[in-house]
Amino acid sequence: MQYPDNSNTQFRLAAELVNYTGQHIFLTGKAGSGKTTFLRFIKNNITKNCAVVAPTGVAAINAGGVTMHSFFQLPFEVYLPINAPFTGNLQVTYQHNLFSKIQLNSQKREVMEELELLIIDEVSMVRCDMLDAMDAILRQFRKRYNEPFGGVQILYIGDLYQLPPVAKTEEWEILKEH
Repeated sequence: MQYPDNSNTQFRLAAELVNYTGQHIFLTGKAGSGKTTFLRFIKNNITKNCAVVAPTGVAAINAGGVTMHSFFQLPFEVYLPINAPFTGNLQVTYQHNLFSKIQLNSQKREVMEELELLIIDEVSMVRCDMLDAMDAILRQFRKRYNEPFGGVQILYIGDLYQLPPVAKTEEWEILKEH
Protein backbone atom coordinates (compact mmCIF):
# COMPACT_ATOMS: atom_id res chain seq x y z
CA MET A 1 0.00 0.00 0.00
CA GLN A 2 1.36 3.43 -0.94
CA TYR A 3 0.75 5.90 1.94
CA PRO A 4 0.32 9.65 1.43
CA ASP A 5 2.88 10.34 4.19
CA ASN A 6 5.28 7.52 5.07
CA SER A 7 6.40 9.38 8.20
CA ASN A 8 2.87 9.23 9.70
CA THR A 9 3.14 5.96 11.66
CA GLN A 10 -0.35 6.21 13.17
CA PHE A 11 -1.95 6.61 9.74
CA ARG A 12 -0.04 3.60 8.41
CA LEU A 13 -0.83 1.41 11.42
CA ALA A 14 -4.53 2.33 11.30
CA ALA A 15 -4.69 1.59 7.56
CA GLU A 16 -3.00 -1.77 8.09
CA LEU A 17 -5.40 -2.58 10.93
CA VAL A 18 -8.33 -1.94 8.60
CA ASN A 19 -6.81 -3.78 5.65
CA TYR A 20 -5.25 -6.80 7.33
CA THR A 21 -7.62 -7.60 10.23
CA GLY A 22 -11.34 -7.93 10.79
CA GLN A 23 -11.29 -5.71 13.87
CA HIS A 24 -14.01 -3.10 14.33
CA ILE A 25 -12.42 0.34 14.59
CA PHE A 26 -13.60 3.72 15.87
CA LEU A 27 -11.62 6.58 14.31
CA THR A 28 -12.16 9.93 15.94
CA GLY A 29 -10.59 13.35 15.96
CA LYS A 30 -11.58 16.97 15.83
CA ALA A 31 -12.34 18.85 12.62
CA GLY A 32 -9.31 19.01 10.34
CA SER A 33 -7.53 16.06 11.95
CA GLY A 34 -7.62 13.93 8.77
CA LYS A 35 -10.63 11.66 9.24
CA THR A 36 -11.92 12.30 5.71
CA THR A 37 -8.43 11.92 4.25
CA PHE A 38 -8.16 8.54 5.98
CA LEU A 39 -11.62 7.49 4.77
CA ARG A 40 -10.76 8.36 1.16
CA PHE A 41 -7.41 6.59 1.40
CA ILE A 42 -9.03 3.41 2.74
CA LYS A 43 -11.82 3.55 0.17
CA ASN A 44 -9.34 3.91 -2.69
CA ASN A 45 -6.71 1.44 -1.46
CA ILE A 46 -8.56 -1.30 0.40
CA THR A 47 -8.38 -4.87 -0.86
CA LYS A 48 -11.74 -5.73 0.75
CA ASN A 49 -15.27 -5.36 -0.64
CA CYS A 50 -16.28 -2.08 0.94
CA ALA A 51 -19.31 0.19 1.28
CA VAL A 52 -19.45 3.71 2.70
CA VAL A 53 -22.60 4.97 4.42
CA ALA A 54 -23.53 8.07 6.40
CA PRO A 55 -26.66 9.23 8.26
CA THR A 56 -27.46 12.20 6.00
CA GLY A 57 -27.33 12.93 2.30
CA VAL A 58 -24.74 15.69 2.68
CA ALA A 59 -22.49 13.49 4.82
CA ALA A 60 -22.89 10.62 2.33
CA ILE A 61 -21.91 12.84 -0.61
CA ASN A 62 -18.88 14.18 1.29
CA ALA A 63 -17.80 10.61 2.14
CA GLY A 64 -18.36 9.34 -1.41
CA GLY A 65 -21.04 6.92 -0.24
CA VAL A 66 -24.79 6.63 0.22
CA THR A 67 -27.16 7.16 3.13
CA MET A 68 -27.60 4.36 5.64
CA HIS A 69 -31.34 4.47 5.02
CA SER A 70 -30.85 3.95 1.30
CA PHE A 71 -28.24 1.21 1.55
CA PHE A 72 -30.06 -0.81 4.23
CA GLN A 73 -33.65 0.32 3.48
CA LEU A 74 -33.89 1.44 7.12
CA PRO A 75 -37.19 2.63 8.57
CA PHE A 76 -37.57 6.25 9.63
CA GLU A 77 -39.28 5.27 12.87
CA VAL A 78 -37.69 3.75 15.96
CA TYR A 79 -36.37 0.20 15.57
CA LEU A 80 -36.52 -2.16 18.55
CA PRO A 81 -34.61 -5.46 18.51
CA ILE A 82 -37.61 -7.44 19.76
CA ASN A 83 -39.54 -10.23 18.08
CA ALA A 84 -43.06 -9.17 19.04
CA PRO A 85 -45.03 -6.08 18.06
CA PHE A 86 -44.52 -3.02 20.25
CA THR A 87 -47.54 -1.99 22.29
CA GLY A 88 -47.42 1.75 22.64
CA ASN A 89 -48.54 5.01 21.06
CA LEU A 90 -45.52 5.47 18.81
CA GLN A 91 -44.94 3.92 15.37
CA VAL A 92 -42.16 1.37 15.90
CA THR A 93 -40.42 -1.16 13.67
CA TYR A 94 -39.41 -4.43 15.27
CA GLN A 95 -37.40 -7.35 13.93
CA HIS A 96 -40.16 -9.18 12.03
CA ASN A 97 -41.61 -6.16 10.25
CA LEU A 98 -38.11 -4.77 9.55
CA PHE A 99 -37.36 -7.73 7.30
CA SER A 100 -40.79 -7.65 5.69
CA LYS A 101 -40.14 -4.05 4.55
CA ILE A 102 -36.80 -4.83 2.87
CA GLN A 103 -36.89 -5.66 -0.84
CA LEU A 104 -33.43 -6.58 -2.12
CA ASN A 105 -32.88 -7.32 -5.78
CA SER A 106 -30.25 -9.92 -6.65
CA GLN A 107 -27.53 -7.29 -7.18
CA LYS A 108 -28.13 -5.63 -3.77
CA ARG A 109 -28.32 -9.06 -2.08
CA GLU A 110 -24.95 -9.97 -3.63
CA VAL A 111 -23.42 -6.71 -2.37
CA MET A 112 -24.62 -7.52 1.18
CA GLU A 113 -23.36 -11.10 1.00
CA GLU A 114 -19.90 -10.13 -0.28
CA LEU A 115 -19.43 -7.07 1.94
CA GLU A 116 -16.27 -7.25 4.06
CA LEU A 117 -15.90 -3.67 5.33
CA LEU A 118 -18.61 -1.15 6.14
CA ILE A 119 -17.47 2.42 6.75
CA ILE A 120 -19.95 4.53 8.72
CA ASP A 121 -19.03 8.21 8.49
CA GLU A 122 -20.37 10.89 10.86
CA VAL A 123 -21.22 8.16 13.36
CA SER A 124 -21.98 10.71 16.09
CA MET A 125 -25.25 11.40 14.25
CA VAL A 126 -26.29 7.72 14.14
CA ARG A 127 -28.98 6.68 16.62
CA CYS A 128 -28.32 3.48 18.57
CA ASP A 129 -31.40 1.76 17.10
CA MET A 130 -30.14 2.34 13.56
CA LEU A 131 -26.92 0.49 14.45
CA ASP A 132 -29.10 -2.32 15.86
CA ALA A 133 -31.11 -2.41 12.62
CA MET A 134 -27.97 -2.54 10.44
CA ASP A 135 -26.63 -5.34 12.63
CA ALA A 136 -29.89 -7.32 12.30
CA ILE A 137 -30.04 -6.83 8.52
CA LEU A 138 -26.45 -7.94 7.94
CA ARG A 139 -26.85 -10.98 10.20
CA GLN A 140 -30.04 -11.97 8.37
CA PHE A 141 -28.97 -11.47 4.76
CA ARG A 142 -25.47 -12.87 5.26
CA LYS A 143 -26.88 -15.84 7.24
CA ARG A 144 -24.27 -15.29 9.95
CA TYR A 145 -26.66 -14.93 12.86
CA ASN A 146 -24.15 -15.24 15.71
CA GLU A 147 -21.62 -12.70 14.46
CA PRO A 148 -21.93 -8.95 15.05
CA PHE A 149 -22.92 -7.25 11.81
CA GLY A 150 -22.96 -10.64 10.11
CA GLY A 151 -19.17 -10.86 10.19
CA VAL A 152 -18.64 -7.52 8.42
CA GLN A 153 -15.82 -5.36 9.77
CA ILE A 154 -17.04 -1.87 10.75
CA LEU A 155 -14.97 1.30 10.56
CA TYR A 156 -16.80 3.98 12.56
CA ILE A 157 -15.60 7.50 11.75
CA GLY A 158 -16.72 10.62 13.58
CA ASP A 159 -16.30 13.17 16.31
CA LEU A 160 -18.57 12.59 19.30
CA TYR A 161 -18.23 16.28 20.19
CA GLN A 162 -20.07 17.22 17.00
CA LEU A 163 -23.73 16.71 16.15
CA PRO A 164 -25.60 14.15 18.24
CA PRO A 165 -28.35 11.90 16.86
CA VAL A 166 -31.72 13.53 16.31
CA ALA A 167 -34.65 11.97 18.14
CA LYS A 168 -37.88 13.19 19.68
CA THR A 169 -38.30 12.95 23.46
CA GLU A 170 -40.86 10.14 23.15
CA GLU A 171 -38.45 8.18 20.92
CA TRP A 172 -35.66 8.46 23.52
CA GLU A 173 -38.10 7.30 26.20
CA ILE A 174 -38.61 4.04 24.26
CA LEU A 175 -34.96 3.67 23.23
CA LYS A 176 -33.54 4.07 26.73
CA GLU A 177 -35.24 0.83 27.79
CA HIS A 178 -33.47 -1.15 25.07
